[in-house]
Amino acid sequence: MAERQHRRTGGAVVAAVLVAGATGCSGGGTTLDDAHAADPVGTLRRAADTLVDAGSSRARTSMEMATGGTRVTIRGEGVYDYRERLGRLKVMLPQDPAGTSEHRPITELLAPGALFMKNRGAGVPADKWVRVDTAGLADGNLVTGGATDPLAAAEVLRGTRTATYVGTTELAGTEVRHYRGTADLAAAAKGASGANKSVLAAAAKGFATAAVPFDVYLDEQGRIRKIRHRFSFVNGQQPGTVAVASTTLLFDFGVAADVRLPTARDIYAGKIAEG
Repeated sequence: MAERQHRRTGGAVVAAVLVAGATGCSGGGTTLDDAHAADPVGTLRRAADTLVDAGSSRARTSMEMATGGTRVTIRGEGVYDYRERLGRLKVMLPQDPAGTSEHRPITELLAPGALFMKNRGAGVPADKWVRVDTAGLADGNLVTGGATDPLAAAEVLRGTRTATYVGTTELAGTEVRHYRGTADLAAAAKGASGANKSVLAAAAKGFATAAVPFDVYLDEQGRIRKIRHRFSFVNGQQPGTVAVASTTLLFDFGVAADVRLPTARDIYAGKIAEG
Protein backbone atom coordinates (compact mmCIF):
# COMPACT_ATOMS: atom_id res chain seq x y z
CA MET A 1 0.00 0.00 0.00
CA ALA A 2 2.76 2.47 0.95
CA GLU A 3 4.68 1.68 -2.23
CA ARG A 4 1.59 2.30 -4.37
CA GLN A 5 1.03 5.60 -2.56
CA HIS A 6 4.58 6.67 -3.27
CA ARG A 7 4.26 5.82 -6.95
CA ARG A 8 0.96 7.72 -7.20
CA THR A 9 2.51 10.72 -5.47
CA GLY A 10 5.45 10.84 -7.86
CA GLY A 11 3.21 10.44 -10.89
CA ALA A 12 0.95 13.22 -9.63
CA VAL A 13 3.87 15.60 -9.38
CA VAL A 14 4.81 14.97 -13.00
CA ALA A 15 1.21 15.30 -14.14
CA ALA A 16 0.74 18.55 -12.23
CA VAL A 17 3.88 20.01 -13.70
CA LEU A 18 2.99 19.03 -17.24
CA VAL A 19 -0.52 20.45 -16.98
CA ALA A 20 0.00 23.34 -14.97
CA GLY A 21 21.43 29.29 -20.83
CA ALA A 22 23.91 27.66 -22.40
CA THR A 23 27.23 29.46 -22.59
CA GLY A 24 29.37 29.76 -25.73
CA CYS A 25 32.51 27.63 -25.94
CA SER A 26 35.75 28.05 -27.72
CA GLY A 27 37.78 25.13 -28.94
CA GLY A 28 40.98 27.03 -28.32
CA GLY A 29 43.67 25.56 -26.13
CA THR A 30 43.01 21.93 -27.01
CA THR A 31 46.16 19.99 -27.94
CA LEU A 32 46.87 16.32 -28.40
CA ASP A 33 48.87 16.18 -25.18
CA ASP A 34 46.27 18.08 -23.14
CA ALA A 35 45.46 15.82 -20.16
CA HIS A 36 41.84 16.92 -20.21
CA ALA A 37 41.46 15.89 -23.84
CA ALA A 38 43.42 12.66 -23.40
CA ASP A 39 40.91 10.83 -21.17
CA PRO A 40 37.55 12.61 -21.09
CA VAL A 41 35.61 9.43 -20.23
CA GLY A 42 37.80 8.73 -17.20
CA THR A 43 37.67 12.35 -16.09
CA LEU A 44 33.88 12.42 -16.13
CA ARG A 45 33.47 9.08 -14.39
CA ARG A 46 35.45 10.55 -11.47
CA ALA A 47 33.48 13.81 -11.30
CA ALA A 48 31.03 12.59 -8.62
CA ASP A 49 33.92 11.62 -6.33
CA THR A 50 35.36 15.11 -6.73
CA LEU A 51 32.06 16.62 -5.57
CA VAL A 52 32.06 14.42 -2.48
CA ASP A 53 35.59 15.62 -1.72
CA ALA A 54 34.36 19.22 -2.09
CA GLY A 55 31.85 18.61 0.71
CA SER A 56 28.97 20.92 -0.20
CA SER A 57 27.78 23.69 -2.52
CA ARG A 58 24.88 25.87 -3.49
CA ALA A 59 22.83 24.72 -6.45
CA ARG A 60 20.47 26.19 -9.02
CA THR A 61 18.33 23.89 -11.11
CA SER A 62 16.23 24.28 -14.23
CA MET A 63 14.05 21.61 -15.77
CA GLU A 64 12.42 22.11 -19.16
CA MET A 65 9.70 19.68 -20.20
CA ALA A 66 8.11 19.44 -23.62
CA THR A 67 5.16 17.25 -24.57
CA GLY A 68 2.23 17.59 -26.94
CA GLY A 69 3.22 21.11 -27.96
CA THR A 70 3.37 22.28 -24.32
CA ARG A 71 6.64 23.45 -22.79
CA VAL A 72 7.14 24.28 -19.12
CA THR A 73 10.18 25.25 -17.05
CA ILE A 74 10.62 24.54 -13.35
CA ARG A 75 13.38 26.29 -11.40
CA GLY A 76 14.95 25.54 -8.05
CA GLU A 77 17.65 26.84 -5.74
CA GLY A 78 19.25 25.58 -2.53
CA VAL A 79 22.19 23.78 -0.95
CA TYR A 80 23.58 20.24 -1.05
CA ASP A 81 25.82 18.23 1.26
CA TYR A 82 27.61 15.66 -0.91
CA ARG A 83 29.14 13.73 1.99
CA GLU A 84 25.85 13.28 3.85
CA ARG A 85 23.92 13.05 0.55
CA LEU A 86 21.36 15.56 1.78
CA GLY A 87 19.98 18.60 -0.02
CA ARG A 88 17.36 21.32 0.32
CA LEU A 89 15.79 23.08 -2.66
CA LYS A 90 13.03 25.64 -3.10
CA VAL A 91 11.29 24.66 -6.33
CA MET A 92 9.16 27.13 -8.31
CA LEU A 93 6.44 25.61 -10.47
CA PRO A 94 5.28 27.44 -13.61
CA GLN A 95 2.04 29.38 -13.82
CA ASP A 96 -1.15 27.69 -14.94
CA PRO A 97 -1.64 27.66 -18.74
CA ALA A 98 -3.92 30.70 -18.48
CA GLY A 99 -1.23 32.53 -16.51
CA THR A 100 -3.77 33.70 -13.97
CA SER A 101 -2.56 31.95 -10.83
CA GLU A 102 0.75 31.35 -9.13
CA HIS A 103 1.90 28.27 -7.27
CA ARG A 104 3.55 28.50 -3.87
CA PRO A 105 7.18 27.36 -3.89
CA ILE A 106 7.61 23.70 -2.95
CA THR A 107 10.37 23.01 -0.43
CA GLU A 108 12.12 19.75 -1.27
CA LEU A 109 14.49 17.79 0.93
CA LEU A 110 16.68 15.31 -0.94
CA ALA A 111 17.90 12.28 0.99
CA PRO A 112 19.25 8.80 0.15
CA GLY A 113 16.29 6.92 -1.31
CA ALA A 114 13.72 9.56 -0.41
CA LEU A 115 12.24 12.90 -1.46
CA PHE A 116 10.34 15.07 1.04
CA MET A 117 8.05 17.84 -0.22
CA LYS A 118 6.36 20.68 1.69
CA ASN A 119 3.67 22.96 0.26
CA ARG A 120 2.85 20.04 -1.99
CA GLY A 121 -0.79 21.09 -2.30
CA ALA A 122 -3.33 18.47 -3.48
CA GLY A 123 -5.02 18.37 -0.06
CA VAL A 124 -1.82 18.09 1.99
CA PRO A 125 -1.85 20.37 5.09
CA ALA A 126 0.55 23.30 4.79
CA ASP A 127 2.58 22.21 7.82
CA LYS A 128 3.05 18.61 6.65
CA TRP A 129 5.63 16.90 4.44
CA VAL A 130 4.99 14.30 1.75
CA ARG A 131 7.56 11.50 1.58
CA VAL A 132 8.28 9.70 -1.71
CA ASP A 133 10.39 6.56 -2.05
CA THR A 134 12.61 7.54 -5.00
CA ALA A 135 13.65 3.98 -5.82
CA GLY A 136 9.95 3.25 -6.41
CA LEU A 137 9.66 5.94 -9.08
CA ALA A 138 9.99 4.98 -12.74
CA ASP A 139 12.48 7.81 -13.27
CA GLY A 140 14.32 7.42 -9.96
CA ASN A 141 13.45 11.06 -9.20
CA LEU A 142 15.73 12.39 -11.93
CA VAL A 143 12.58 14.14 -13.22
CA THR A 144 9.61 13.66 -10.86
CA GLY A 145 10.50 16.27 -8.25
CA GLY A 146 11.03 18.97 -10.87
CA ALA A 147 14.75 19.09 -10.06
CA THR A 148 17.47 16.47 -10.47
CA ASP A 149 19.31 15.59 -7.26
CA PRO A 150 22.78 17.20 -7.77
CA LEU A 151 24.71 14.12 -6.64
CA ALA A 152 22.53 11.80 -8.72
CA ALA A 153 23.14 14.13 -11.68
CA ALA A 154 26.87 13.74 -11.14
CA GLU A 155 26.61 9.97 -10.72
CA VAL A 156 24.94 9.67 -14.11
CA LEU A 157 28.42 10.48 -15.42
CA ARG A 158 29.75 7.24 -13.91
CA GLY A 159 28.03 5.60 -16.86
CA THR A 160 29.81 7.77 -19.46
CA ARG A 161 30.23 5.74 -22.65
CA THR A 162 31.53 8.38 -25.04
CA ALA A 163 32.81 11.89 -24.36
CA THR A 164 34.65 14.66 -26.14
CA TYR A 165 36.61 17.53 -24.67
CA VAL A 166 35.15 20.57 -26.42
CA GLY A 167 37.39 23.30 -25.00
CA THR A 168 37.53 26.04 -22.39
CA THR A 169 35.02 28.78 -21.66
CA GLU A 170 34.04 31.06 -18.79
CA LEU A 171 31.10 30.45 -16.48
CA ALA A 172 30.16 33.05 -13.86
CA GLY A 173 33.70 34.40 -13.91
CA THR A 174 35.35 30.97 -13.57
CA GLU A 175 37.30 29.26 -16.33
CA VAL A 176 35.78 25.85 -17.00
CA ARG A 177 36.37 22.94 -19.35
CA HIS A 178 33.47 21.81 -21.48
CA TYR A 179 32.81 18.12 -22.20
CA ARG A 180 30.03 16.61 -24.27
CA GLY A 181 29.02 12.97 -24.37
CA THR A 182 26.52 10.22 -23.67
CA ALA A 183 26.04 8.18 -20.50
CA ASP A 184 24.28 4.88 -19.97
CA LEU A 185 22.00 4.79 -16.91
CA ALA A 186 22.38 1.04 -16.37
CA ALA A 187 26.16 1.38 -16.30
CA ALA A 188 25.87 4.44 -14.04
CA ALA A 189 23.75 2.44 -11.59
CA LYS A 190 26.46 -0.22 -11.29
CA GLY A 191 29.08 2.37 -10.37
CA ALA A 192 26.87 4.62 -8.23
CA SER A 193 27.16 4.96 -4.47
CA GLY A 194 24.60 3.97 -1.84
CA ALA A 195 20.95 4.61 -2.60
CA ASN A 196 21.75 6.07 -6.01
CA LYS A 197 22.31 2.53 -7.29
CA SER A 198 18.59 1.76 -7.05
CA VAL A 199 17.62 5.27 -8.15
CA LEU A 200 19.61 5.09 -11.39
CA ALA A 201 18.62 1.46 -11.96
CA ALA A 202 14.96 2.50 -11.77
CA ALA A 203 15.59 5.30 -14.26
CA ALA A 204 17.40 2.91 -16.63
CA LYS A 205 14.27 0.75 -16.75
CA GLY A 206 11.68 3.54 -16.66
CA PHE A 207 13.02 5.98 -19.23
CA ALA A 208 12.30 5.60 -22.94
CA THR A 209 16.04 5.02 -23.41
CA ALA A 210 18.90 4.41 -20.98
CA ALA A 211 21.20 6.60 -23.10
CA VAL A 212 21.50 10.15 -21.71
CA PRO A 213 23.23 12.86 -23.78
CA PHE A 214 24.93 15.51 -21.64
CA ASP A 215 27.07 18.63 -21.56
CA VAL A 216 29.19 19.23 -18.46
CA TYR A 217 31.58 21.98 -17.37
CA LEU A 218 34.36 21.27 -14.85
CA ASP A 219 36.58 23.79 -13.07
CA GLU A 220 40.33 23.46 -12.45
CA GLN A 221 39.69 21.20 -9.43
CA GLY A 222 37.52 18.87 -11.51
CA ARG A 223 34.32 19.99 -9.77
CA ILE A 224 31.12 20.15 -11.78
CA ARG A 225 30.05 23.76 -12.27
CA LYS A 226 27.28 23.06 -14.76
CA ILE A 227 25.71 19.89 -16.09
CA ARG A 228 22.86 19.51 -18.56
CA HIS A 229 21.17 16.16 -19.22
CA ARG A 230 18.59 15.36 -21.86
CA PHE A 231 16.16 12.69 -20.68
CA SER A 232 13.28 11.02 -22.48
CA PHE A 233 10.55 9.15 -20.63
CA VAL A 234 7.06 7.79 -21.19
CA ASN A 235 4.35 9.63 -19.27
CA GLY A 236 1.40 7.42 -18.42
CA GLN A 237 -0.89 10.46 -18.37
CA GLN A 238 -0.36 11.26 -22.05
CA PRO A 239 0.61 9.39 -25.24
CA GLY A 240 4.17 9.60 -26.54
CA THR A 241 7.38 10.51 -24.77
CA VAL A 242 8.28 13.57 -22.74
CA ALA A 243 11.53 15.35 -23.60
CA VAL A 244 13.27 16.79 -20.54
CA ALA A 245 16.34 19.00 -20.34
CA SER A 246 17.67 19.18 -16.77
CA THR A 247 20.34 21.77 -15.96
CA THR A 248 22.19 22.04 -12.64
CA LEU A 249 24.57 24.85 -11.69
CA LEU A 250 26.89 24.35 -8.70
CA PHE A 251 28.79 27.12 -6.90
CA ASP A 252 29.95 28.36 -3.46
CA PHE A 253 31.66 25.08 -2.62
CA GLY A 254 32.15 24.46 1.09
CA VAL A 255 29.08 26.51 2.10
CA ALA A 256 27.24 25.44 5.25
CA ALA A 257 24.50 22.98 4.30
CA ASP A 258 22.58 21.98 7.42
CA VAL A 259 19.71 19.86 6.11
CA ARG A 260 17.37 18.33 8.69
CA LEU A 261 14.82 15.74 7.68
CA PRO A 262 11.27 15.86 9.07
CA THR A 263 10.23 13.62 11.92
CA ALA A 264 7.59 10.93 11.47
CA ARG A 265 4.87 13.09 13.05
CA ASP A 266 5.51 15.82 10.47
CA ILE A 267 4.95 13.51 7.49
CA TYR A 268 1.46 13.41 5.95
CA ALA A 269 -0.06 9.93 5.93
CA GLY A 270 -3.40 10.77 4.29
CA LYS A 271 -4.63 10.48 0.72
CA ILE A 272 -3.08 12.76 -1.88
CA ALA A 273 -5.14 14.11 -4.77
CA GLU A 274 -4.03 13.03 -8.22
CA GLY A 275 -4.47 16.32 -10.05
